[in-house]
Amino acid sequence: MNLAAAGLMLVFAGLILVGGAWWVLRHPAFAIEAITVQGEVTRNNAVTLRANVVPQLRGNFFTIDLNQTRKAFEAVPWVRAAVIHRDFPNQLRAELLEHVPMALWGEEGSNKMVNRQIQLFEANIEDLEVDALPRFKGPDDQVVVVVQMHRKLTPLFQRLDMGIEQLELTPRGSWRLMTQTGAWLELGRGNEEDIGAQVNTFLTTLTQVTARYGRTAASLVAADLRHKDGYALRLRGVSTVQPDGKKFFE
Repeated sequence: MNLAAAGLMLVFAGLILVGGAWWVLRHPAFAIEAITVQGEVTRNNAVTLRANVVPQLRGNFFTIDLNQTRKAFEAVPWVRAAVIHRDFPNQLRAELLEHVPMALWGEEGSNKMVNRQIQLFEANIEDLEVDALPRFKGPDDQVVVVVQMHRKLTPLFQRLDMGIEQLELTPRGSWRLMTQTGAWLELGRGNEEDIGAQVNTFLTTLTQVTARYGRTAASLVAADLRHKDGYALRLRGVSTVQPDGKKFFE
């Protein structure tokens, strides 16, 4: 009988605990009443976050799924990462990191961008000073390759006070770029080292070539670096065709 009584007491205690837990989980005092947002919120406001996140929240302080809540925040445009905390008894705290774009991605009119972590994301580019960003083009799965090529070439062009406006990896694997002065360069195929060496040679001799015609590097209109032993040039105000119809190669 003592064992039976002890068993009943355990069952009774268990029911009390279950009932108490159920009461706590269902009590209105633990309903989520506020969400505090911290961190990087320069491109989002309370209205935007509330409209995108709140409809997806389910449960109270104890039952809400923090992982699902994190995903809801990270689905908001410009939010790169979110960390969610519970603040007893009825609040959540979200720490946000935003995307910082380093370049536009794809064709004109696309909302795709590349962030500083070399990740593609989509957001409204009307929120940006787009003229300050270069444009990259290429297959989405080659974004890291394109960014690395840009990092390789940028210092080379900066030596002549030239910036890269657009860099493209074509579907056939060929590289081409446009400078900030509007000059197009066909670079051909190759990895960072190959293309870097080719561009370095071109830029090193460019001022010598343009000086022959009383021009500077700023007069460059186009160049084709795909030739084995040199390159072809088009300079503003200078004919690059000889009387015999052959192009100048340097």
